[in-house]
Amino acid sequence: MQLNSFTDYALRSLILLSVEGNDRIISAAEISETFGISRNHLMKVVNKLAQLGYVDTLRGKHGGLKLKMAPVDINIGALIRQTEPMQLLDCSEKACHITRACRLKGVLADAKAAFLAVLDKYTLEDVISDNEPLKLLLVSNG
Repeated sequence: MQLNSFTDYALRSLILLSVEGNDRIISAAEISETFGISRNHLMKVVNKLAQLGYVDTLRGKHGGLKLKMAPVDINIGALIRQTEPMQLLDCSEKACHITRACRLKGVLADAKAAFLAVLDKYTLEDVISDNEPLKLLLVSNG
């Protein structure tokens, strides 16, 4: 399974904000530059993260983003459920004429559940804690 770019950018943005901590407000432009992400696409991601309660946005000349939740409280599985469509196939009768007899959709549902169960075991804190190489890469770009 491949996550869409929206989820990828959401995870990267939260990682950068977590590494920086709330000592400094991070601008969307800085996140965009750090990861080489389109600023327009990133703004959609940032708005969704704010809507979901993961970040606070501050407007104005010295505005930007900061985490609203502690990294230990940001569950990766939950975030992915909120940002990913998670439909592996279109199993509607209109899209597939064997759907009434097909067992593949059950297999895929089990696979998706297993995938999310693994992600549910991890928080953003697990990704950033004791990860000096990550901190050096992100802080040196900021």
